[in-house]
Amino acid sequence: MTTSLLHHLACGKCDAIYPCNRIHNCCPQCKGPLLARYDLVGALPTLREVLKRRPGQNRLHELGATEGGAQTPTLGEGATPLFSAGRLGTQLGLPNLLIKDEAQNPTNSFKARGMAAAMARAAELGVKAVCLPSAGNAGGAAAAYGALHGIEVHVYIPDNTPAPILHETRALGGKVKLVQGDISDASAALAPFALKNGWFSLATLHEPYRLEGKKVMGFELFYDLGKLPDVILYPTGGGTGLIGMWKAFDELQSMGWIGAERPRMVSVQVAGCAPIVHAFEQGSDHAEPWKSPERTSAFGLRVPRALGDFLILDALRKSRGTAIAVTESELLEGSHLIASTLGLQSSPEGGACVAAAQLLRQRGWLQSEQSVVLFNTGHGAKYV
Repeated sequence: MTTSLLHHLACGKCDAIYPCNRIHNCCPQCKGPLLARYDLVGALPTLREVLKRRPGQNRLHELGATEGGAQTPTLGEGATPLFSAGRLGTQLGLPNLLIKDEAQNPTNSFKARGMAAAMARAAELGVKAVCLPSAGNAGGAAAAYGALHGIEVHVYIPDNTPAPILHETRALGGKVKLVQGDISDASAALAPFALKNGWFSLATLHEPYRLEGKKVMGFELFYDLGKLPDVILYPTGGGTGLIGMWKAFDELQSMGWIGAERPRMVSVQVAGCAPIVHAFEQGSDHAEPWKSPERTSAFGLRVPRALGDFLILDALRKSRGTAIAVTESELLEGSHLIASTLGLQSSPEGGACVAAAQLLRQRGWLQSEQSVVLFNTGHGAKYV
């Protein structure tokens, strides 16, 4: 039976090619992110065949990175619900607003998707210990899948990360080191220990396969709708999910399942740390690191520098999308609004997307007849 059609890895920046049968971090030539490339003229399944399969992360396993394919160990990630925003959509003037609720993944966060793929592939390639800096949810997800695959996990986390996430990461077997500052400070503190101990880095876009887990969100939108939505609003820290979905749409087109149409992609950030928004507004291809990022309840958005900034900006511009920053008070009001009108206890990042949708509708950028998907990336209970 055909499992993965993974063919090679290619640098997203300089196009250098690398074999996919051994572990890699960033491109040795330019330090750009490596992207998984598939044999899209190989034994591809039909859409009808895929839709008959059990829903979940490994449904389209031919375009997944693991040799295990449909038999890859799982905690039940993927196949999260996409549902009408109901009264929330009516209140925002967006009757076709939909919510993709990633809080229903294992560890109550979209980070489970990326870690499911990355840790499964790491296990196949013989990795024994991994490390990553984390704003919180990625660390908990890495620990969960480390436990599943028997891989040691070292997580360096900012010391202001909410206690529930710290408890979760430790309970799942992760070895946690608290660092004063933000995720960039955690990364700097981790680097010498990773080098000394030979830990494999799972930092955002420092390896190819977290992206492969996140891209499945794009596949699932197509499965559920039978087409792509008009607009996608996505909370953007490192931006792996946005980059991954854009990659998924290209792969769907290569398979002949869709044409050249694409959703307009919207990157949502917070005003106190908005490097992508600033770069988009300035017409830049790269985002300068944000100096002195402010603290925010949406700690997943407190990412001063994204390694894949150029890929995010490219997707925004090619899709005729946009980037928008919301204030802390606006995102908190967004969280209250989604809870009180829909009964969904969203993450602050999900609340930021609600606030962004409201602002874009008021400005006329979003139209009432458009189908709009808003991502909630985690459960609010983790942010206490």
